[in-house]
Parts: sequence; structure tokens; C-alpha cells
Amino acid sequence: MKNICKLLSLPLSAAVLFSCTAEKKHNKKEKEPVSYEAVLSTNDAYEAETVPLPVLSIETKSKDKDVMGFVEEPVAEHVANVIRLGDRSFNAPAPYYEDCMVSVTGSDGKKQLDSADAQVKVRGNWTTLYPKKPLRIKFSEKQNIIGLNEGAAFKNWLLLAEYKDCSMLRNKATLYAARHILGADGLYAADADFVQVEINGEYMGLYLLTEMQQEAKKRVNVTKPKDGYTGTDIGYFLEFDGYFDNEDELHKFSIDYADNAPLKPYDGKGGSGRTIKCLGSDYSNLAKEIGFTIKSDICSQEQHDFIANYINNVYRIMYEAAYNHKAYVFDDKNETISESSVITPQQAVEKVVDVDSLADMYIISELACDADVTWSSFYMDIDFSPEHPKRLTFEAPWDFDSSMGNRPRCEDGQGFYASNIVPDPDMGNDSINPWFVLLAYEDWYQELIKEKWTKAYDNGVFARVCQMVESDSEVLREEFEKNYKKWNNNKNKEYFIFELSSAETDTQTEQESAEYLLEWLHSRIDFLNSQWHK
Repeated sequence: MKNICKLLSLPLSAAVLFSCTAEKKHNKKEKEPVSYEAVLSTNDAYEAETVPLPVLSIETKSKDKDVMGFVEEPVAEHVANVIRLGDRSFNAPAPYYEDCMVSVTGSDGKKQLDSADAQVKVRGNWTTLYPKKPLRIKFSEKQNIIGLNEGAAFKNWLLLAEYKDCSMLRNKATLYAARHILGADGLYAADADFVQVEINGEYMGLYLLTEMQQEAKKRVNVTKPKDGYTGTDIGYFLEFDGYFDNEDELHKFSIDYADNAPLKPYDGKGGSGRTIKCLGSDYSNLAKEIGFTIKSDICSQEQHDFIANYINNVYRIMYEAAYNHKAYVFDDKNETISESSVITPQQAVEKVVDVDSLADMYIISELACDADVTWSSFYMDIDFSPEHPKRLTFEAPWDFDSSMGNRPRCEDGQGFYASNIVPDPDMGNDSINPWFVLLAYEDWYQELIKEKWTKAYDNGVFARVCQMVESDSEVLREEFEKNYKKWNNNKNKEYFIFELSSAETDTQTEQESAEYLLEWLHSRIDFLNSQWHK
């Protein structure tokens, strides 16, 4: 669990704005400098926020005097159990649903949603420890809120508190980039925007309204099985998840990572003579085992065993292709694999993996330098129904409040991170995201990454990300000030100070944090552009 020793000791109760011109790209062929202004002149600029922001109002059906406890007291059960190891007196209820009515008033003062029946509860892992807690809204009927995801209606929506990101912009910035990069390949990334939140008339602060990571049309679009169906020809939505042990047996599994074969980290220097394995002993310096959570609605052991075996074999196919230059293929039932001499190792990988999606997700993760990249919130899916291509697809990027220089990871924005050996977010042990590093030394895969980066850069994606950070920080200045007047966590950082980089620790206002974020992004984009722009 994350920073257990430091957490148990806690009480529970960049002044330079981003210049719009990028530095000269350090490609082998000395090209002319490419300015962000020039890129934006031929592409749509980021559309700035309008103020006042929409107001999302939650009214509890219960009028009990203690009803606000449902958003003030709960702590995720597995987190509470860890706290009790060091403080047996610690007592907090697990998150629970409260029956509510939800309304949304637009920036024009008109009702966009009027008293929709819903349930609301605290959601998240370690973020449930903070005074301002993230929330899940579960409507009784599908609704759209503020036009997100092109107006698509769903029952489930999330409100992210952004408590430990004092810019409050890291999730929004990363998801913005992800929607453009993944969206170019028809893949999913959550939409998100800010709303003011009130509960029973009390102002609760500024929240990032976003989508729940789930199997659904216009979200992760894989086939749901009919009630009681036990066959394996369905869709599977999975999370590479450090918390998988907290799930029931039917919804979790482990793989053997090609018999725990060593991986060579990608650091731009040939690995610097290092290797790492995914599974260690109790006495190794490796992070704990990372398994898989099945997020789909499966209902049979047959489905569980099938997808566990399949993922295990896909990993082995990728490993054999990249490390042993061998092509392995599945049998007709997708149960066993054997070596083939009729296709190349690259083709073997492409038969079972949507490599475009993997490259997209890698670019997003490399841009963000997210502390959790080796730990959790890393999603993949595959659909075995007849109309789908049956390739493992990587999409639905998530959870970036620890990214982009907020934690002491990649603080100067330089170097390769997402497929390198990095400290896990638990006790700082060595860890790696095996899915990103498997193909990292394949020339064809690196070429694909460069093509995708160049396209996104030249289309102004990263320029608009920077423009969004600068614009939102300025336009929403009063909204941010109002939020921090209530919570004060931009100055009083006791709940998460141990997680922050030195530069982020020094910030005292949202504006200062946004300025640091913008400076960090400038450095990061410049580095990646020097490596990948064609």
C-alpha cells in the first residue's frame, strides 16, 4: 500500500509562465525551430472555460442531521485496514450510497438537469483519506452532464476532488491529450471538465466531473454477456492493478510473466546494464506482485480462467517476439500457443495486440511521467464476440493527479520514464510497467511511436494542452480561490506533503502550481520532441 509508514504517522482529522515558443528540436537532422504559435495558427486553439461554471447540486433525500457523514467520513475499506495496523483506534465507515436528487445549473443560469434520482458515495483508494473526498454518482436512469462525451448518457459519473494536485489541472490536461491521441485511432479516453459542487446547499468546492471507467457503448465498448451466460466469447475489461488482492476470487487473477523472465528497461541508453523481473521474493527489492482485476460483469469460473490464461499467453507471445525473435500463435480455441514459422515475430504480436493502442498509451504515459504507471489504473480490454477483432487493446487512461512533476518523479521533465525502472508508489521499490517495456527495443514499434508523436505534435495537441493549463488557471482564478478558501490544502498540505516534489511543495497558490506545471510541461514536451519528432 502507498507510503504506509509515512501515512500512519499523519494526523487524520515556478513563477515563469510557459513561453508559447518551443526550443529548437534536437533531431539528428537540424531542422528549423517549430513554434507552438505556428502550430496553433493552423489548428483549433483550446476553447477557454466560461464563467461562472456549471453548478452540480446534490440534495439528500434524508434530512437526518448527520446525513453529511456520507461525504465526510468514509474511507476505502482496504485503506482503513492498513491504517488500523498502526492505529487500532482508527474508525471510519466504508463508503456507502446515499439516496439523493441531482440537479445541474448551467453557466447561463438555466437548468440542464432537474432533480434526477441518484445515489452518491465516496469513491477512490487513498484519496478517501483526504477531507475533500472524490465522489461517484449513480443515476437511476441514464443522464448526460454538461455535454461531456458528445452528450452521451450514462448512469455512472465521477467527481474528482483533485486534493493533492494544487493546480487541479493534471488530470484534465492528461485526459485532454489522451482524447486526441487515442481518439485518432477510435479509442476511448474519458471526457472531463470543472463544475462547482453543492451538497444540501453547502458549497463543497471545485470538482473535475468526468466519466467512470466501465464497459459501455461510447466508453470501453466491449460486449457484455447476458445475465447468466457463462460462455467465453464475450468482452473483457481489465485493470493492471496493485490492489487486485482486494477483489473477490472471480474478479482477479495473476500471470507468470513468461516464467518471470527478465526485462530490459528502456532508458535511451540501452538499459544501462540493468534488468528487472516482475515477480520477486519476500526479500527482494522488487515491488509487490501486480495482478489483474476483471472490471467486466463476468459470472462464471470458465470466463475467469479463460481470460487469465489468454492474458498470460499474450504476454508470452510479446516476450518471445521481442526477446527471443520467435513467433508464437494461438490455437483455434485461443487456449494454447505454439511456435510458428509462417509469420514473423512482429506479425505474431500484431495478431493479438492492437499495437496502435499500446503506442498511444505509451506516449500519454511518457508525457505524464505518472507515479502510478507501474502500479494501477492501467486498463486494457479484448472482445471475443464475432464482430470484434479479438486483439488486446489498451485504452481508458486514468488517474494522473500524481503525474507531471507533482511527485518526485522525472522532476526536470527529462529522460525516459514509462518503460524504465522507477520507484513504485508504495515503499519506493524497483518496479516497471511490463506492457510498455516488452516491445520497447523493437525498431518497428519505435517507428510507430515516432509517427504518432509527430502527428500529434504537428496537429497542435501538446500546444493546446499547454494553452489549456495557462488559460484555465487565469480564467478560473476566482473559482480556484473560492475552492481553496474552503479547503486550504494549497497551503496546508499535511495529508500529502510526503508525496510532493520539492517544486510542488513550495507552491502556495493554484496559480503558482499551474505555473510550475506549465514549466514542467514545456521541458517534457521539448525532451520528447527531441527524441521522437520525425
